[in-house]
Amino acid sequence: MNLIYYKNIDETLYTGELENGLKIFVVPKKGFNKKYAFFATRYGGCDRRFKLGGQWIDTPAGIAHFLEHKLFDMPDYNALAAMTASGASPNAFTSLGMTGYLFRCTDTFEDNLRMLLDFVSTPYFTEESVKKEQGIIGQEIRMVENNPSRAVSQNLLKSLYKNHPAREINIGSVESISKITAQTLYDCHRVFYNPSNMVLCCSGDFDPESIYKIAAEKITAAAGEVPERDYGEEEGPLPDRVKFEVQMEVAQPLFAFGSKISYIDDGREWTKKLLMSDLACELLAGDASKLYAEMYSSGLINRSFAIGTGSLPRTAVVLAQGRCSEPMKVVERLSQAAESFKVGAEERALFDRLKKTSIGNFLAGLDSVENICHTHAEGHFNGCLPFEYLDIISEITVEDAAAFIREAFSLERLAVSIVNPINKG
Repeated sequence: MNLIYYKNIDETLYTGELENGLKIFVVPKKGFNKKYAFFATRYGGCDRRFKLGGQWIDTPAGIAHFLEHKLFDMPDYNALAAMTASGASPNAFTSLGMTGYLFRCTDTFEDNLRMLLDFVSTPYFTEESVKKEQGIIGQEIRMVENNPSRAVSQNLLKSLYKNHPAREINIGSVESISKITAQTLYDCHRVFYNPSNMVLCCSGDFDPESIYKIAAEKITAAAGEVPERDYGEEEGPLPDRVKFEVQMEVAQPLFAFGSKISYIDDGREWTKKLLMSDLACELLAGDASKLYAEMYSSGLINRSFAIGTGSLPRTAVVLAQGRCSEPMKVVERLSQAAESFKVGAEERALFDRLKKTSIGNFLAGLDSVENICHTHAEGHFNGCLPFEYLDIISEITVEDAAAFIREAFSLERLAVSIVNPINKG
């Protein structure tokens, strides 16, 4: 494996790649009791339409999440139960752009790593087990559909995007998952779980070379073709729909509003834009800003208010959300403040503090083996590894952030999603 030493953070990263294309990242943590492994594929809820062998293929919404659930079932045992019995805490998740399988433990790390690599790379599905899982996930979908917090966020994405698959809920619908068969799962596993579309990240007190050897022993499949993904026709900066309101069982209106962030097809520059977006949001309306204090003291917002950035496959959103009695007044006030935003001594001082806080949070994350593994997987898929973040943050200026604020929060670019209480009159 190759060694990269980052002097500014005193961290060492080992990188390797198997002949079949599997990328491996190991960050040793001498003296740490906890050990962590994260095995991920660049395959999430948005990867429903793809091109393979010159042919476009469409799959049902929710299939990536469904596949994640089913992979724990091996022909003669359940991997979740086996790893738990072996002293590990295993889990998995599916986001819009990635599916990850993980475990943490203190002992028997190598045994559990072998089990992890085994079950993720060994698909086993029957029509009977698929039908049973459709019932289980169907119940989960019905619960999510009745969740106001999920509805307000999903309706914002539906308003912002006309074509991007993030419009649809990650776990699909009862109707869409009813179209999933054992063969569909086998086909998607073959396409997206090929080693050249995956990454293994480990952190803890162990020998990096041992990780490489175990991966080479267990992941023997040949490299597959990495599919071309279709996230819909390119979209402009304006929302598809300005306002989306529904009624649900809530005591006070929930709101979410924001705009699209245009994608940059360069890993480092895209990472810089996302980091800048986070800083810009805090500068405009974070809890240390003048605008936040003004809106809070007037009763326009409360402690539920939050502002930040959400990353999606080949796009991102900047958004504010919370609960209040008059959501549109929050939208108007924040947009007015963004339009007139100027950089003075107070804003410059706040920006410097925000950068220091961001750097502090980054350094604190280096003590988390979970954070190290997840950010390296995400960074690999996005084309920029996290140990470069400090250098990138140092390049961002307050003028950059101010220009971003004025553009991203201009009223014409905003979409608004509101969940109102049910009118029982």
